[in-house]
Amino acid sequence: MRRILTSVACLLFLTGFAGTRLALAAGGGQQQAVTSQPKAAADSTDFVGQDTCATCHADVVQKFGNNPHSRLALEHAGKGVTCESCHGPGKAHVEGGGDVTKIRRFDKLSTKEIDETCLGCHAGTHPNFERSPHAKANVGCLDCHSVHASETPEHLLKAEQPKLCFQCHTDTKPAFDMPFHHPVNEGAVSCSDCHDVHGTFRNNNLRSTADQNMICTKCHAETRGPFVYEHAAVKAEGCTGCHSPHGSQNARMLNMPTINTLCNQCHSPVSAGTVHGMANASAEIAPCTSCHTYIHGSNMNQAFLR
Repeated sequence: MRRILTSVACLLFLTGFAGTRLALAAGGGQQQAVTSQPKAAADSTDFVGQDTCATCHADVVQKFGNNPHSRLALEHAGKGVTCESCHGPGKAHVEGGGDVTKIRRFDKLSTKEIDETCLGCHAGTHPNFERSPHAKANVGCLDCHSVHASETPEHLLKAEQPKLCFQCHTDTKPAFDMPFHHPVNEGAVSCSDCHDVHGTFRNNNLRSTADQNMICTKCHAETRGPFVYEHAAVKAEGCTGCHSPHGSQNARMLNMPTINTLCNQCHSPVSAGTVHGMANASAEIAPCTSCHTYIHGSNMNQAFLR
């Protein structure tokens, strides 16, 4: 046993020594740091305080009273989020007589630089933003938000939903003009009720939940279950396997004009020629749901009969 322990100790020593040699070789004779050094923090004497900013920017400060950032500063006795939290230390700017080159101006920053500034505080709330479709398309924070001149104080949006979203998503807008649609234009439902614009692990920025159908069933509770007999399509494809969530020509917002056409996509062997003796199973004769009533799931019958 003693010989084994001695061998293990030698092995660990040689492994560590080899690793050190490799690190020294890669660094030109100096051992490389495992992590990069953080940027030096600004000197506290370089900050002038928001009262100094207000002497020249009174119009901006006057409108800033109801801003969430301003309220956050008040919660911390003025030591929270202030002008210089976003625009950087203002001493050089003031001493330069308002020299605009000596202060952080967001209209001169790249989208990436702006996003890095915002995520300095909001990274915990929006951890997936950098991998989101918006970020990958170079859509930054200030494309949707306005800190000083927003129309929605709660989220500092440049315009109300869905007007803001439709500025880019013109392909989605017509769906809400369909005969049957979610009341987004009417203001009863917002885009952000279903989508997290700052990024998720789902397609189309859909909000992530333990049961992905919860996006729909939080409102449509009667379809939630759990059921003794579950419809496989609901568990596999989810609600959008049968429904068009934005809008449809069908009263149930189905992907197909009629329920029989939709059902036959999966149950085509049953409907070859006749369905339970009903020729062609057309909607005029009998829709599938006239018998298979509990189509989302049933606690009584495996065929979802009533």
